[in-house]
This record gives sequence, structure tokens and C-alpha cells, in this order.
Amino acid sequence: MPMEKKAEIIIVGAGASGLAAAIQAAREGARVMVLEHMEAAGKKILSTGNGKCNFTNRKQGIAYYRGKDPAFVLPVLEQFGFEETLRFFEGLGIVPTCKRGGYYYPASGQASSVREVLLMECRRRKVEIFYGIGLRSIEKRKGKFLFHTKQGEFESIACILATGGKAARKTGSDGSGIPYIRGFGHKEPVLVPALVQLEGKQEFLKELAGLRTEGRIRLFVEGEEAAADTGEIQLTSFGVSGIPAFQVSRYASYALLEGKDVKAQLDFLPELEKGQAKDRMWRRFSAYGEGKTAREALVGLFADKLAQVLLWQSGIAADKPAVRCSRKEVGRLVFVAKELVIDIIGTKGFDAAQVTAGGVDTGEIQARTMESRLVPGLFFAGEVVDIDGMCGGYNLQWAWSSGAVAGKGAARYLRDSC
Repeated sequence: MPMEKKAEIIIVGAGASGLAAAIQAAREGARVMVLEHMEAAGKKILSTGNGKCNFTNRKQGIAYYRGKDPAFVLPVLEQFGFEETLRFFEGLGIVPTCKRGGYYYPASGQASSVREVLLMECRRRKVEIFYGIGLRSIEKRKGKFLFHTKQGEFESIACILATGGKAARKTGSDGSGIPYIRGFGHKEPVLVPALVQLEGKQEFLKELAGLRTEGRIRLFVEGEEAAADTGEIQLTSFGVSGIPAFQVSRYASYALLEGKDVKAQLDFLPELEKGQAKDRMWRRFSAYGEGKTAREALVGLFADKLAQVLLWQSGIAADKPAVRCSRKEVGRLVFVAKELVIDIIGTKGFDAAQVTAGGVDTGEIQARTMESRLVPGLFFAGEVVDIDGMCGGYNLQWAWSSGAVAGKGAARYLRDSC
């Protein structure tokens, strides 16, 4: 085998976590190679934060991460968390700027800046990246990892799998790493789309298409509340979008996979308790409703298309004089405005999802090093692990953190193996 195809550490995947792992391992003195099946590195980074790259968030903790065991993130973040991430990127040339009370972006406003500084550091640290690799199999033989590719055979002492999940296939995150996980004896991961739009079956969704409004979404699985979030809800012809829908979507995905009944309950008056909402609505119709129709009584409170649907669902004619609406009718209107139910029948799938929920079982990984508990010298990083974050820079933070810990862990493994 030609010497140039041997390295101490080989990383499979040149996404956010793979590049972070490569840099940290190289800084520890290891000879590092990265095998990437796409023709470019870090493609998914370019789409984050609407192309501006929300690369971390000041608010950190277990509450912002999901998985079978969300507490798995804690020892990882202790080693490489928010502060370490800021120092890391500042050292690479990124000037961080804080927006919206904790969301961090590069001052350039370009996600490409983040990818570029990572690749510059890889070049500076002599990390070799092989593109369009065509990986066919990985095996461990006589203490070495052997990589069979269309570009020939590669060999390393340690291996880091940073192959991503199945979200955003066009960026290279296509589930191609799953066979390697299975091949090393790890449990077959169950992957579902997360941070994704929800599909509903109600006909009135077509009437609400294009509506953006503040509200609260509560997700119910078999009648039990599974998750909730508040913010700008976006209604579409097919269902519900916007950050609140994204935040609860992983729970919907798993429940739908199991054939369970899933409903989304939308509250368009989230700042008011039901009693307060009834009192205020009654005043709109009785004290201030003279000369107005029921629809006109809602002008200034709800967007017109939302008002029309809420009245329809409440059984109130839009042209009925507001002052002739009874307390019972107004109470029913408030009920619908605070608990509009949509039957969730699906999601927009992996191609529309921002991240994958599910991955390598964290019970099979050592959190202090990201090393497999089953295969010495095998490490994991990023989305391939059963950890996913909320919107707000948390999935990239997990990529940097897990990648850095895996890179350092692999370098320590090398030293201990000598």
C-alpha cells in the first residue's frame, strides 16, 4: 500500500463535526486524513442559519438537546462548550456577533466564512482530505482500520465516523454511514427527520396558507402532551411550519413511525389564560361590536384569513352582527382560537429536515472521549450519534463539541497504543 494512503487517524465525513475532529486531532500531533464521498467539504454548513451560520448559542444545557439520553451531552460540553467554541473560531479568524439574545453568527454574515476558516486550518495542519472517495467498506484487522474505496485502500490506527444522518441528502447527509455502524456491532439506529415541517389533513389549512403569526403549538401523542413551543407559527397548505413546529417535530416523527395518533393544538392567544381571553373577546363583541359583523369584530386581533377560519370552526357566521353573538358563541370562538386542532399525518421528510433524530446509541459510546465501548479505536462525532439539538445553533454546537472531543480522544488513543 502506498505510504500516502496511511494515516494515524482517518475520519469518515468532512462535515462540521468531521472537520472539527480533524483539526483537534492534528493539533494534538496526529497525522490525519479525511475521507469524503461528496466533491466538497462542509456543504451542510452553508445552509445553516439561512446561509449566515448560527454556529453556537450562549444558552447551553441539557434542556436544549434531545435523544434517548440527553445528559450524554454534559461531559462533552464540559470539555468543549460555548466558551471553547468562541475561542476556537476567533482563533481561526471568525469575529463572532451575538443576535437575538444569545444566537452567534460570524460578523461576515456568511456561512461560507465558517467553512473556509475550517478548511484553511486543515491545510495549515497538513490534514489531507480525499473527495469523491466512494467508500465501500471498513473493517478492523490486526489492530488497524482498513478502508476499501474506489480510490484504493486506506489504513489507520484510529477511525472517527462523522458521517452525519439522513437530513438534507443533497449536502451529503444521506445515511451512508449506517452500514459501517452496523458492521462494527453497534445497534441498528432508528432515524427520523427532526426540525421539519408537519403535515396535517384539515381542509382549512388551504385557507390559512401563507399565514405567519405568533402562537403556541402543543403536540399530543395518543392524547398525552409530548412537547410544546411558542413563537412564530407558519401555516401552509399542507400543514404547520416555523420554529415552534420544528421544535416539536422529532416527537411527531417517532410517534408517526410507531403508528400512533398525533395531533397539534394551536393557541393563537398564548399570552392570555382562557378566562382572560373570554373576557376580552366578549368586550370586543358586546361593548365595541356595535355596527360590526363578527368578522369585523376580530379586525386588529387576528389576520383576516385566520379570523375567517376561527369563526367557521366556531359555527359563527362571519356576517352575523357582533352584538348578537351570545356569550356561549364567543366562548366557543375563544376555545377554538386557543385550541385549534390539526391531525398530523406526516412530516415533509428527510430532504426538508434540518437534522436527523436518532443515531448510534449513546449507551455504546464513552462520553468523555466519544470512543465506542465495543470497538477500541473507533470514535463517533456529530449527527451520527443519537443526539439532536433545538433550533438556535445547538446542532452545530454538538458538531463542534463532539468532533473536538472525538479528535482529542483519538489522539490520546494513539499515544496510549504506542
